[in-house]
Amino acid sequence: MTVLEASPLNCQDTCICASDVITCSKKELAVIPSGLPKYIAMLDLTHNHLSRLRAEWTPAPLERLHTLLLSHNVMTFVSSEAFHLTPNLRHLDLSCNKLRVLDENAFSALENLEVLVLFKNAIVDIDRSAFDDMIHLQKLYLSYNLVTRFPIELVRDGEKLPELSLLDLSFNHIKSLPVPQLRLLPAWLTNRLYLHGNQLTCNCEVYGLFWYWQVRKLDSTVDFREQLQCYPPSQKRTVSINVFSLNESEFMNCSIVRESGMEAYLKDTVVLNCDSKQRDVNQIWMTPGNEIHKQYGEEETNSSISVLNNGSLQIRHIRLEDRGTYTCYAQGVALNETLYVTLNVFNVTRQVHPDTLNTAYTTLVGCVASVILVLIYLYLTPCRCWCRTGDRGQGEDRDSIRSSVLSATPNHETTSEKAALSRHVAFLEPPGDLRGQNGKLKPNGSQDAPGIKNRLLQPSSPQRKLSDPGSISSVFSDTPIVV
Repeated sequence: MTVLEASPLNCQDTCICASDVITCSKKELAVIPSGLPKYIAMLDLTHNHLSRLRAEWTPAPLERLHTLLLSHNVMTFVSSEAFHLTPNLRHLDLSCNKLRVLDENAFSALENLEVLVLFKNAIVDIDRSAFDDMIHLQKLYLSYNLVTRFPIELVRDGEKLPELSLLDLSFNHIKSLPVPQLRLLPAWLTNRLYLHGNQLTCNCEVYGLFWYWQVRKLDSTVDFREQLQCYPPSQKRTVSINVFSLNESEFMNCSIVRESGMEAYLKDTVVLNCDSKQRDVNQIWMTPGNEIHKQYGEEETNSSISVLNNGSLQIRHIRLEDRGTYTCYAQGVALNETLYVTLNVFNVTRQVHPDTLNTAYTTLVGCVASVILVLIYLYLTPCRCWCRTGDRGQGEDRDSIRSSVLSATPNHETTSEKAALSRHVAFLEPPGDLRGQNGKLKPNGSQDAPGIKNRLLQPSSPQRKLSDPGSISSVFSDTPIVV
């Protein structure tokens, strides 16, 4: 491959040199002119035929250069070493080129860069380290590319790009979003997080995210409401529908998400956030009792409510009197906001362990089950002798009930036992007259049951004598006589 040599800078015919600003736009340049002065602050190379940006494009350091414009070229490659000699670059425009991949540490040398414009390329893959060490980057434009994955690492926790306030990912090929992580982002970032024009798959989670941003009146949602489209699942991606129509019955009938306040228990410590749409604002809080708490104000040593350095309101040792709606007035240079946070306090502490509740519940269930089993035993036990049809006397019924209830040995038996053992229980009548003097029963005697006296003992109808009421041994006897 033939390397084209750069022609010297010509401020008369090729470029326009105005003090520290040099523009060489629309000059059909294939390489960047050589001999750029060290005092240059802005270089415009737009609308040319530049295809690569290598490390040797400038042999001498350009420490004053803060703006480099390379849009509308045919750029397919940018070396990670191309910016080592431009450490103070703050604005870099690479839009409308043919970049496909952002390689490892592609822009890491630009520690002072504030604006990076990459829209209208063919970017498919972004290395996770492409933007490392860009601690001052504020605006990143990646719209009109072929990105299929949302680069959550760029905004998560604010560690990689701590000053990022605008991320444009509109009109890419993103189909799904990390909704739970996006809901945790501060409003000053999501206010300018542009996601319209993508190929999102319709679901109620996406609807809830954009509905919440709409309620907060975030610019990224309000300004591009009609372009927030999605495609119904399990259908061909031919016709899209608006995200905000997903709550209608003919689509997905998603329920409207309600803003929920914070919940706390007695003696807890909570922090209420003033989620403003702009950074570096001054917060003033008003409690439900109309007490004013200012940021950077005099600290009240005896107060349980204080404003932290980040503008959040901290409440220690919560009481029932602390519940209600708290108002935050966010005062900034661009606008003033009024935000509301509702705090609900439960009249209990967190001392009750969940295992305790589980144990109590288990005990209650066990007690109920025991009561039910006892009732089943008393009322649904299969009857033996006294419930059979036939000629029975009143005394026999009473005696059967007494022996069934008071006997220590259950008198019911299974069907298999009945089939295996064809036994019958009877109480033998002692011979002779057991009456003593004055017509009383003898201590060891018994009397005939009415209605069954002088009958023969039949196997199918066992006959028993009524026990002596004065003899407790016959009532509680555990050993019947088997015949």
